[in-house]
Amino acid sequence: MASRGLTYDEFEMGAVFPSQARTVTEADVVNFAGLSGDFNPLHTDAEFGKSTPIGERIAHGVLILAMATGMANWMGIFEGTTIALMEQVTRYKGAVKFGDTIHLEMEVTEKKPTSKPDRGVVKFAVRIRNQRDEVVVEGEWTLLMKTKS
Repeated sequence: MASRGLTYDEFEMGAVFPSQARTVTEADVVNFAGLSGDFNPLHTDAEFGKSTPIGERIAHGVLILAMATGMANWMGIFEGTTIALMEQVTRYKGAVKFGDTIHLEMEVTEKKPTSKPDRGVVKFAVRIRNQRDEVVVEGEWTLLMKTKS
């Protein structure tokens, strides 16, 4: 069965892949707090949130990163062709508030063949933007991808 994803050979340098957007809800943050055990008042206490420089509660940075991995999956470019996620470098650039709508952009920045002909390494610059087109998270993801052969 042919996979929908792109192989190492099909990723072109400089290609940009944008995802569908989604709105970050209070339910997302509450569920993530329960799953992770991170009940920091920055995320879970509305009164505490009012006392911060942002002036309200914000989403967990790692939640936004986790959502981005889902957005990457929605694109279909990795479906059936990814061997491994090798590295994620993450820089948090701004807060994501409840009700913000975010999307992911992935840009191919590097490709390296490996010693095995059935795989290659692809590095992406990753940007998560909010509805105002502000970058709230950026970084690099390195993936080991299947080749066409």
